[in-house]
Amino acid sequence: MEIKRVGSQPSSKGPDEWFTGTVRIDPLFQAPDPARVQGASVTFEPGARTAWHTHPLGQTLIVTAGCGWVQRWGGPIEEIRSGDVVSILPGEKHWHGAMPTTAMTHIAIQERKDGKAVDWMEKVTDEQYRK
Repeated sequence: MEIKRVGSQPSSKGPDEWFTGTVRIDPLFQAPDPARVQGASVTFEPGARTAWHTHPLGQTLIVTAGCGWVQRWGGPIEEIRSGDVVSILPGEKHWHGAMPTTAMTHIAIQERKDGKAVDWMEKVTDEQYRK
């Protein structure tokens, strides 16, 4: 058994290649092999968002604070709020982030497949974000 204390792992800034705006990533856990699951708390300042991306084994988002948006490729932008749980299917192209005037924090849980949990793609344009 292992206990990780909140704040025992350093926060990091969301890399500019994968995010637009100010994003903070706080690692929560990464299960030891052979388990594949990992999780992080991600905070998006107003207007911040991910780039388009997919997860080989899907992703679960648990919104813990604020309001945000999520969009699946070809679908409408959907509002997400504190308490919402979002299930992203394996290989489903999507993005998520804060609303223009409100920050949003979620816990992101995904599994690694062949050592990889995410495939990053192009950034979400301002036009796509404001649709």
